[in-house]
Amino acid sequence: MPKGKYLCVYCGASEKVDKTYLDYAEDLGKLIAINDFNLVYGGGRNGLMGRVAHSVLLNGGIVVGVTTSQLDESEGKPSGLQEFHVVDTMHDRKMQMFLKADAFIIMPGGYGTLDEFFEVLTWKKLGIHNRPIIIANLNNFWDPLISLLDHIIATEFSAKQFAKLIQVATSLEEVINMAKTK
Repeated sequence: MPKGKYLCVYCGASEKVDKTYLDYAEDLGKLIAINDFNLVYGGGRNGLMGRVAHSVLLNGGIVVGVTTSQLDESEGKPSGLQEFHVVDTMHDRKMQMFLKADAFIIMPGGYGTLDEFFEVLTWKKLGIHNRPIIIANLNNFWDPLISLLDHIIATEFSAKQFAKLIQVATSLEEVINMAKTK
């Protein structure tokens, strides 16, 4: 049985993004492994997803991937993962990742990352879980999202106390420190 918490990392799967973001993913993977965390993620080989998983493995960490049969056909299985699960639907994928996770890290990504973020945020608001949700606002990537969340609260579509449901980090070291505290 692996020791340490499982950090669920939500992030993009595109290889077309600025190299800075791919480097962040590799650095995060190393920090996850050397700080005795385990990784659960969406099972992809490409983009930030593939980079973070590969880096965790290179640094001696444990990686659990969860993908759908549709994505498995188009992307294929990454190599070296200790666990790899292929499920039928995106909902099943998100649920398996959720059940394994002790904390959620929101790295730069696209629509899928936003979907995953808003689901765990909503579930935390509803009291379904009380695990940390850490937005990795690297290179100010998530500034528009943070402004939107502030706007939702300022216009009273959400109560002020719900601002505390997330933590925002501006460095990977801060992300890891926040993950350690809960």
